Amino acid sequence: MSEQQQEQRHARRRVSGSYWVETAPGPPPRPALTEDLDVDVAVIGAGVAGLSTAYELTRAGLGVAVLEARRVAQGVTGHTTAKLTALHTLIYDKLRRTRDAQAARLYARSQSEAIERAAELVDELEIDCDWEPRSAYTYVRDASRVEEVRAEADAAREAGLPAKFVTETGLPFPVAGAVRVADQAQFHPRKYLLALTADLLERGGRLYEGTLVRGLTEGEPCRVTTQTGATVRARHVVVATHYPVFDRALLFARLSPRRELVVAGPVGAGQDPEGMYITPEENTRSVRTAPYGEDGQRLLIVTGEHFTPGTGDTPARFDHLSAWAREHFPGVDLTLSWATQDIDPTDTVPMVGPLHPGARNTYVATGFGGWGLSGGMMAGRLLTALITGRDCPWQELYDPRRLRTAVRQAPTFLKTQAEVARHFVGDRLRPAPPVESVPPGEGAVVRAGTDRLAVYRDEAGTLHALSARCTHLGCLVAFNSAERAWECPCHGSRFGVDGEVLQGPATRPLERREL
Repeated sequence: MSEQQQEQRHARRRVSGSYWVETAPGPPPRPALTEDLDVDVAVIGAGVAGLSTAYELTRAGLGVAVLEARRVAQGVTGHTTAKLTALHTLIYDKLRRTRDAQAARLYARSQSEAIERAAELVDELEIDCDWEPRSAYTYVRDASRVEEVRAEADAAREAGLPAKFVTETGLPFPVAGAVRVADQAQFHPRKYLLALTADLLERGGRLYEGTLVRGLTEGEPCRVTTQTGATVRARHVVVATHYPVFDRALLFARLSPRRELVVAGPVGAGQDPEGMYITPEENTRSVRTAPYGEDGQRLLIVTGEHFTPGTGDTPARFDHLSAWAREHFPGVDLTLSWATQDIDPTDTVPMVGPLHPGARNTYVATGFGGWGLSGGMMAGRLLTALITGRDCPWQELYDPRRLRTAVRQAPTFLKTQAEVARHFVGDRLRPAPPVESVPPGEGAVVRAGTDRLAVYRDEAGTLHALSARCTHLGCLVAFNSAERAWECPCHGSRFGVDGEVLQGPATRPLERREL
């Protein structure tokens, strides 16, 4: 490989960072929790689900503490495409077929009311978060899939959404058919959540950043232990860490992680498709724009190329997504790139409610399947109802303890577990490259006797060695060269090149090793 080719490869693999995080850095970090604390509710995780839950509970008069391992809304929520819609690709026809029409109606109502609640708070708190009403579309270009889209339009309309089947959109290419739902929204998620956090603190809520939770003992009260050595005693605990860091009901067997790439760049107002678009085709493609700069410019945001963390050539996937964006939006200068992570449930619907069948005071919110903004806002309202003793019409729909639907969709469950088993065993049998072959800026899993090491060589040529065993359940990690991170393909834990936990369910870093 020539020096120029090496430079080009290094340039393409460096992600720039999320637009939402870069344009809303927020206040200085909040202090970590260093002393024991007693509260009504401890919320673990400060993404949209955790903050929405903490905010609603605080407004209900409860004493709440939010414990965040890193920074507020800088994890999955800070890397989203930020579409607020109840049209979740092709979910309503599936719900109607696999459950019943009532389940589809409850899903539509719960998601729609969550969006309405967000709009209320934007008005009430006067949040400047680039809120824009938009229509949402699910489209296909393959004529053989048109009937799927027609069925989805019928099911969504039957569920109560203002859904229509259309063949014309604002996209710069023809479609075979699409579902259109009007009166949805898009916004700047971090600006919204930072404003929500500020109001939560003014109302007496507490927030601790840099506070990694390590243990949970259920009881009356529950006890949450942290990496800092402090303990929180709480009547109720909410685990809102995207992927549950505590799994008392083996939820990990019903969840699968999915990484998704994002590229973005400015376009003129004339190239704005004036809507929020997604297709299940082409390994998914999601398109929207956001306000950007002056003279009516927009920021084009294109998402797709989903894959299991720790698998495949991530730089090549970024190239593929970028090529698609440039083909359909000629002249776009893709100056930004980042990635996000979604968690898919095996039976379609998120898991929001009691943490396990015997739980009395512990709750979870997970499995939003790529629709975590409306889902997280819904979770905040649902969990607040459960904790304050109020009934919620859709609590049974989202109950993590549900078994009937999990059994009904057993093939998906078995496929997920077979994939985990394949990685757990197969990755250990795969030939390992020699340490000497690892170039600067790259990482690889190498063999050291009977052990496997995750070795990264920095730009100065220094090697950094870690145990390659994920600290969650022991699968071997793999290197993502685009984001320079170690990723577990079994349950999606992610680690920095120094072993630091970037994303759960792991709560402990990769162990350092000597070569």
